[in-house]
Amino acid sequence: MMREVVRILLVGDEQVGKSTLITSLIKETFVPNIQHVVPEVTIPPEWTREKVTTRIVDSSPRPENREQLDTEVRRADVICIVYAINKPETFAHVGDFWLPYIRKLGRNVPVVLVGNKIDVRGKDITNEALEEQIMPIMNEFKEVETCVECSAKQPLNVSEVFYFAQKAVLHPTAPLYDSREHTLKPACIEALRRIFKLCDLDKDGILNDEEINEFQTKCFGAPLQRQELESVKEVVRENEVEGVVDNGLTEIGFLFLHTLFIQRGRLETTWTVLRRFGYGDDLSLREEFLCPPYEITPGGSVELSSDGYKFFIDLFQTFDQDKDGALKEAELAELFSTAPGNPWESTGFPETTLTDESGAVTLQGFLAQWSMTTLLDHKTTLAYLAYLGYNGDTTTALKVTRPRKADRRRGKVQRNVFLCYVFGATGSGKTALLRSLVNKPFEEPYVPTTRSYSVVNSVEIGGAEKYLVMQEFGPKFDSEVLQNRKRLEACDVLCFLYDSGDVNSFAYVANLRNRYEIDHLPCVFVATKSDTDLVPQRYDMQPDAYCRGLGLAVPISVSIKDNVTAELFGMLVGVAMEPGVAIPGTNRGPANLRVVRYVTLTATVAAIIAAGFLGYRILHNIKQSS
Repeated sequence: MMREVVRILLVGDEQVGKSTLITSLIKETFVPNIQHVVPEVTIPPEWTREKVTTRIVDSSPRPENREQLDTEVRRADVICIVYAINKPETFAHVGDFWLPYIRKLGRNVPVVLVGNKIDVRGKDITNEALEEQIMPIMNEFKEVETCVECSAKQPLNVSEVFYFAQKAVLHPTAPLYDSREHTLKPACIEALRRIFKLCDLDKDGILNDEEINEFQTKCFGAPLQRQELESVKEVVRENEVEGVVDNGLTEIGFLFLHTLFIQRGRLETTWTVLRRFGYGDDLSLREEFLCPPYEITPGGSVELSSDGYKFFIDLFQTFDQDKDGALKEAELAELFSTAPGNPWESTGFPETTLTDESGAVTLQGFLAQWSMTTLLDHKTTLAYLAYLGYNGDTTTALKVTRPRKADRRRGKVQRNVFLCYVFGATGSGKTALLRSLVNKPFEEPYVPTTRSYSVVNSVEIGGAEKYLVMQEFGPKFDSEVLQNRKRLEACDVLCFLYDSGDVNSFAYVANLRNRYEIDHLPCVFVATKSDTDLVPQRYDMQPDAYCRGLGLAVPISVSIKDNVTAELFGMLVGVAMEPGVAIPGTNRGPANLRVVRYVTLTATVAAIIAAGFLGYRILHNIKQSS
């Protein structure tokens, strides 16, 4: 974002014309008799070419004014070191004293050298001689942006002095260009290459005429006329052999154009482009660009809006180069090439979502993964919308849902993405259950959970697509999560797993549930490993009786190994949508009454839940009869 105020400080030896320059600028004429140091001048933005408020500060080099000079140097955005052309010693003092003095104060701001009194210099001085005089200083002191020669008396080039001082702050050369090597700096090249990739909409490595004009409109508000466009390409063609091809501008040509702009003093062109794409003065993407202010209602959650889903669908289709309906590793790498990397690299992705048989991420899996990311960490989604080139305000790609407490009071939820926490003793099958949500095969041998693991998939309810995010934490962290009020408020349904073949497994989840104040959250109990022999649990009550006592449905029996999930995932979404049916204590009574309460849901959800309970009853009766 462009700064609003520029503070310009004039320093230099006595009698070089600092104060006269300021008065000549303000009065637009030479004023012969003025005070030693003129007061600070403020120029409003409408009077400047760059449309910023400009404060111009005079100074004195006298020893008694040194403390004040130190203060002003520390406050300045840009420093003009003025020397008198007819007094060579004042120019020598620029490198011998003034520049080292500024460095000694720890200031790293742009410096403009101002050669005043050109009216008293002979006309036989060539530009080559001037360059030979200035270049040693510019090579030694990289903070020197440029040198301007002027005359406060005539006046000549006075306004240019302050214009170049403004430009040195607003459009600095140093981050972009190496004046010694006459090349773009690596950070500038990297930023411009990223911009080129984002503007290359069809990803063919070329900016065609339509893409060039979309870029031109985005940055400068209007497309180029046909003649202007051809003229630009001709300039590139004459100077850079590989800069233009038959169908457009290459990356080499794009970089050449910006090198040319900078070399011709049109740094504002390149800076306009960089800032339009979110870059700050240090050529990193600005924090407010990556994470703009976004207010979330307490207790609410964040989901992708229709615009957000459309952006990610278009992105997927653009980078699915072979059009096989899935993104392979190389395609994903290219998709994330304008970002710091894959945001899910440390999460186990792509095992966290749907993939095809080769492990490539399907469109359904891609959208599900972004749905989960937005729910769990919307700031990451906002940042990646910016990294990946979302056009416009990135916050329009998101939406905030109604607070969960309000939904629970009303007994109905209208959100589209739901979060389920899964708890269970070691070996109860949590990871296997989560993997089955994303159609991953059952794995043996058992590997204990050592860190949080999350998966996501879509679940169709009543003809509408919802997303279910399931998270497990491992027994080491279960208690920590259940006593964290903020984390609990982010959850839609709690799922308690126990191994029906392990006598101690149910006691873990029952004790866990009893220990914490979580009765305001809907709960579902699940008995895993129904393919093994059912054993009585070592607890005060057996699981069925325990659940009936809470007014909950009896545990759902599943076997991930045999791919028997009893429509559990649809049931979990159904409970998240109608939380009142599974909140402990809301409807105490016999289990069959609890089943009836579940069946009051929508027809589709009711059918899913009924099928789940029927599957449990049949399995339970078979085990009892055997």
